[in-house]
Amino acid sequence: MEKQLIGSGNTAEVFEWGDNKVLKLFYEGYPEHAVENEYSNALAVKDLNFPKPISYERLIYKGRSGIVYDKVLGESLEDWFFKTGDLDKCALYMSSLHKRMLKYELKDLPDYKEFLAYHIQNAKSCKIREKEEALQILQRLPEGNTLCHGDYHPGNILVSGTETYVIDFMNLCRGSYLYDIARTVYLVEYTPVSESVTDKEGLLNIKRTLVKKYLSYMDIRKDMIKDYLLVIGVARAGECPNEYI
Repeated sequence: MEKQLIGSGNTAEVFEWGDNKVLKLFYEGYPEHAVENEYSNALAVKDLNFPKPISYERLIYKGRSGIVYDKVLGESLEDWFFKTGDLDKCALYMSSLHKRMLKYELKDLPDYKEFLAYHIQNAKSCKIREKEEALQILQRLPEGNTLCHGDYHPGNILVSGTETYVIDFMNLCRGSYLYDIARTVYLVEYTPVSESVTDKEGLLNIKRTLVKKYLSYMDIRKDMIKDYLLVIGVARAGECPNEYI
């Protein structure tokens, strides 16, 4: 029997999978090591007390790799915001859930500095001096074992009723809690706006305002994360080079 498609993204499609479960089915050619990494990360946080879809198993379906998760009825926080226009509540949702994650430590996850260093070194669009300066700053940043999501933004938060759930554990790492907050700020405020957006300046203003409110709820000043933002910016050119074409 064909499974019902209920969503799709850049790396996978999501199908109904029995009672209250879904199958995240990765596209053909998606690296097996990346699927295994996501599954291992999902298992690592399975018993931690913050809302998330629980992962159950890896499997092959019609020649494609997949992971079975709990089904969460709801919508992304990004879609929720554009429907409601409530920036303050969006920031509150973001900060409340993020705080619940950041109280945990997981020593067996990859070091955030290794992730950043790798992508800085592969940032072909950046000058050698710029990469060297970023690596020097990175070396001075603090170590840490805080659980960092690594891709925490409104598109990876689901709203179901009054509850929020975090999804997508591909980039989990350990490090300073300030790194994960800075990563969120970068993803929300500094990633490029699509050329297809008609009111580009209006969207940029929304992004800036959301970050301001989110940081206020997190009790963090932007100057506390300026070095992280600089390093993340250079690393992003290696991680997602198509953003800068």
